[in-house]
Amino acid sequence: MVEKTITVGVNGMSYTRTVEPRMLLSDFLRQELTLTGTHVGCEHGVCGACTVLLDGRSVRSCLTLAVQVDGSEIETIEGQGEIDRLGRVQEAFRQHHGLQCGFCTPGFIMAVTDLLRHHPLESDEQIREALSGNICRCTGYENIVNAVRELARERGPLT
Repeated sequence: MVEKTITVGVNGMSYTRTVEPRMLLSDFLRQELTLTGTHVGCEHGVCGACTVLLDGRSVRSCLTLAVQVDGSEIETIEGQGEIDRLGRVQEAFRQHHGLQCGFCTPGFIMAVTDLLRHHPLESDEQIREALSGNICRCTGYENIVNAVRELARERGPLT
C-alpha cells in the first residue's frame, strides 16, 4: 500500500508522519501520537466520543482520514487543560458533576468548546439540541446541560 506523509498541528505542536491512506484520524491520534484521550465508541460517527476540533470546528475523528487533515490544526482533549489546571469547560463539567464514567467526556468537552465559540446557546432547549450528537449512557445529561448553561452565560475565555 502506498503511504503518504502528512504534517499536522496538534495542540500547538507540529507533527510529520507517514501514514496509510486508510488510517483514521482517531487511530492516528491514539496510535501515532499516543494521544489516547480521544475515545472511540461506535466507530460510525454516532456517539460523539471521538470528537476533536479540526481547524476550530468539531469533527468525528472516527470518520475522518488522517490524510485529509494534512496541513490542518487539530485540538484534542489533551490540549484543553492540565490535571492541576483544568480548562474552563473541563472545570465546569467537574463543578456540575457532568461526568460519571468519563468515556464520553472528552468528546463532550470538545463539542462544547466548538459550540460555545460559534453558537449562542441561549436556552436549555438550544443546549440540548446542540449536544444531541453526543451520547452519554451514565449521566442523564442534566448536569452536562447545567455546566454548558453556566459557560454560555459567562462566555469568557474557555482555557
